[in-house]
Amino acid sequence: MLTKKSLTFLALATVTVFLAVQGYRVWLLNSVKFISFDSRLKEISGIEFDKRQRLWAINDGGDAPRLYQLNDKGDIVRSIEITNAKNSDWEDMTQDYFGHFFIGDFGNNDNDREWLTIYKIENPIDIKGDTTTAEIIKFTYPKFKAVNGEKPRKNVHYDVEAFIYYKRNLYLFTKNRTSPFDGKTRLYRIGDHAANFNAEYIDEFLTCTIIKELCWVTSAALSPDRTKLVLLDSERLWLFENWKDDDFFSGDAYQIDLGIVTQKEAVTFAADNNTIIFTDEVFNGIGGNGYSIQLDKADKIPIRKKFKKPSRAKP
Repeated sequence: MLTKKSLTFLALATVTVFLAVQGYRVWLLNSVKFISFDSRLKEISGIEFDKRQRLWAINDGGDAPRLYQLNDKGDIVRSIEITNAKNSDWEDMTQDYFGHFFIGDFGNNDNDREWLTIYKIENPIDIKGDTTTAEIIKFTYPKFKAVNGEKPRKNVHYDVEAFIYYKRNLYLFTKNRTSPFDGKTRLYRIGDHAANFNAEYIDEFLTCTIIKELCWVTSAALSPDRTKLVLLDSERLWLFENWKDDDFFSGDAYQIDLGIVTQKEAVTFAADNNTIIFTDEVFNGIGGNGYSIQLDKADKIPIRKKFKKPSRAKP
């Protein structure tokens, strides 16, 4: 029978272990921090290196339609405005083989934006002034239609904060807003040029189902050699390799712990295909930093039980 003294000891031991774990997770994130960003970049939602390995960033919705070049101290050294764009809810950046940047204005918190936008601009290296114009790519999902038998409004996969370019297409990873939360991110494909597209469903992957805010996919990046994909959430990276065709969820999958939970919103690869840069937004005075990890040194946990691949749907 447990005594009052033993119960007190167990409670203290539990608190001590919890604090030790949290302390380790704080250390884990801070140990890879390498930069703090200009105060004007409180809500970085996308980052990308240009072909000269200069880092560019965008802010979340509410900012002007600008992208910002940063130096190695996190200061803004240049900004470019896209004159035919607006920043309704900018959420991620990617680039093609030629260095054209794509900026995703596809945040859809309430799942009520039918048509979403991606702006395609020329390689920033080739932009001489402080303004440019964009090709405008529009897309919609299988217009609130059922996927795998779901009822239209139950299918709340119309919010996206992550995308990549691959073989002349753009690939979107949904930010799941199901209730109850089922932890799956869906993969969709659209074209990479100015047109109106119906996003094509490809596959889905189960991240985690603990708390949706910890499992939401908030950014994506493809390595320059096109062999590694990472998805970012608030406390981890999901790494994918050895996939088949363009189904990135068909190969090997790993989980990489990034430490304490912060509002992590942007990720990209450096030119060496091994260095990953990710950032967090400022939230309650915490964040606004950049972090760097090396994949060959990271603790990669194999995912042994993935969501069983469904038959390819035709939404």
